[in-house]
Amino acid sequence: MTTMKEKLEAFERLLNVMDDLRTKCPWDKKQTMQTLRHLTIEEVYELGDAILDDNRPEIKKELGDILLHIVFYARIASETNEFDITSVINSLCEKLIHRHPHIYGDVQVADEAEVSRNWEQLKLKEGKTSVLEGVPVSLPALVKSMRIQEKARSAGFDWEQPEQVFEKVEEEFEEFKVEIEKNDQQKMEEEFGDLMFALVNYARFKKINPEEALERTNKKFIRRFRYLEDQAAANGQYLQSMTLEEMDVYWNEAKKKGL
Repeated sequence: MTTMKEKLEAFERLLNVMDDLRTKCPWDKKQTMQTLRHLTIEEVYELGDAILDDNRPEIKKELGDILLHIVFYARIASETNEFDITSVINSLCEKLIHRHPHIYGDVQVADEAEVSRNWEQLKLKEGKTSVLEGVPVSLPALVKSMRIQEKARSAGFDWEQPEQVFEKVEEEFEEFKVEIEKNDQQKMEEEFGDLMFALVNYARFKKINPEEALERTNKKFIRRFRYLEDQAAANGQYLQSMTLEEMDVYWNEAKKKGL
């Protein structure tokens, strides 16, 4: 393991490199917070992919890319004297200390759920008007629904047993089927959304991350579909001219191979 001195030296080196890039590189000179935003989002998703694949070397690489972005934003803000990396870090430390009174104060907690409830209560005392205020508007809908439910739970608004949630899933599915029969597009979308929200709720009770579960299924489908494409091409076949039964042969082969 590296020493604290080595860690500080490495961070100082990054700050010096960032200063060089900002003053000497034509591309880096032109960047603004707005131009970096979509790149930052992309980097976070790449980190997410690496974590799902449990690819530790790639995780390390993507963490570095995100750290670069953090330093970059702070460097841009420092040029107009709004804030710099020092104030970013100090503000973070102060927030963490304030929101962990069970570590830095005399508050006693029984478990992680109580830590989460205390965290949300402290945020309200800091000026938040709703426990849901901390859920970013631009989050993907599936992730947002999970975070909304977690926030509501921290305020004590939640189901008591997973069986109750599963009953809600079944209820929403039946309501969705009714609207399918009526063929009302708007109502179908509404009921489908309710069904998905209920499924996310049930997944939370079963400690399943719905976003990660769906992404793993996406990756599995891609692997199997690519196997289907490759095998068809190797045998001089084209998917567009194959029957579903013919494609299923390769699909089932992919499943047997554990793809």
